[in-house]
Amino acid sequence: MPKAIGMVEYFNVTTGVQAADIMSKTAEVEIITAMTVCPGKYIVIVSGALSAVKAAVDAAKTHFPAKLVDSFILGNPHEDIFPAMYGSSDPGEVSALGILETFTASSIIVAADIAAKTAIVKLIELRIAKGMSGKSYMFITGEVAAVEAAIEKAKQAIKEEGTYLDSAVIARPTKDIWKSIL
Repeated sequence: MPKAIGMVEYFNVTTGVQAADIMSKTAEVEIITAMTVCPGKYIVIVSGALSAVKAAVDAAKTHFPAKLVDSFILGNPHEDIFPAMYGSSDPGEVSALGILETFTASSIIVAADIAAKTAIVKLIELRIAKGMSGKSYMFITGEVAAVEAAIEKAKQAIKEEGTYLDSAVIARPTKDIWKSIL
């Protein structure tokens, strides 16, 4: 697991690709993801040492501030982040389903990290702006009280940034719900 991850999210592909290039030239980081997301935005996620990730993200933000949608830097990201991003998480036993939706791709990853570090929950999926008109969401599971605490803490953290859209906690979701979302 990388020591840190960082992300920039731009309004357009051209700027995003240029930002990815600047990030990789600025510091010793690995580009984990660089891709187009809806609605034509571009995200770049890098990993590496915290100082390198910070330098790379700061360089991209400095070069293209007018087209930046959002960004983040996370030192010591939760181990569930990457499996949830790639849809390879196994929910295991389920007591509750937590759902949180954001206006940006960057904020959902920050929210997921906060949720996973707040209580004993499992990140199931992070849908990062794909087919969502730029919005993003996460699914988490665990005991009802843990899911409620995790969703509330994540919600409060991103609400300050103005990127929170909606959230819910469903106690004892049916098997049909699980089949429809997994």
